[in-house]
Amino acid sequence: MRLEARDVDRRIRDAVLLAAVTLEAPPGSTVGLLGPNGSGKSTLLRVLAGLDRPDGGRVLLDGENRDSLPRRAVARRIAMVSQHTPDDADMSVADVLLLGRIPHRPLLASPDADDLRRVSEALTAAGLAGWEDRRWASLSGGERQRVAIARALVQEPEVLLLDEPTNHLDIRHRFQLLNDLARTPITVVAALHDLDLAGQYCDQVVLLARGGVVAAGAPVDVLTPARIEQVFGVTAEVTPEPAGRVRILLRAAARP
Repeated sequence: MRLEARDVDRRIRDAVLLAAVTLEAPPGSTVGLLGPNGSGKSTLLRVLAGLDRPDGGRVLLDGENRDSLPRRAVARRIAMVSQHTPDDADMSVADVLLLGRIPHRPLLASPDADDLRRVSEALTAAGLAGWEDRRWASLSGGERQRVAIARALVQEPEVLLLDEPTNHLDIRHRFQLLNDLARTPITVVAALHDLDLAGQYCDQVVLLARGGVVAAGAPVDVLTPARIEQVFGVTAEVTPEPAGRVRILLRAAARP
């Protein structure tokens, strides 16, 4: 599925959170949202997911205005994993994943055998086989992140939105997650802090600052040393890789 934002604005009172942001995520691509804290990454994801309404502009799904589609239809097509997960939910891991099946069941219907099978398959794919009965409150931050991503995949979305998905994950699981996302046919838009991981795994990146798009395109075109210094205030060594990817080694804070 193709996901687009066209000239999206978002404001809270006098504060401009997004200003004329345009983004295009082709079907099956992995798009990274990059930028310093406060640049608008999380706000843009919430607008794309339909959790916040834009004050201007449109969000399109395969060319259709997202806001003209029934909410249940949108819930079947878009899944989002937020940066923060609740601490006190008294639920089993299976119950958490079954939340992702709600858009596919009739109203008030109980989970069926197919739902339970999909939960088991998603946990196995996430390296969490046999975790159905574990309690959410007993999980570490990294474990909750992996369960939350598995819940989103159980939803069978065509678009997956991720806000800092590598937060709380150890090194091995960061690489595993990004490898899995790069191989999935789902269209993925992820807010990331790690420039090197974004340069290695994203087909395209969108660089944000102060709510606006600084540059968008292939990592090799966007993540140049000059632009990294301009936006993040650090010096970087950038090595081109095949297919428009890059490796990035951050050196030091730029001199004032």
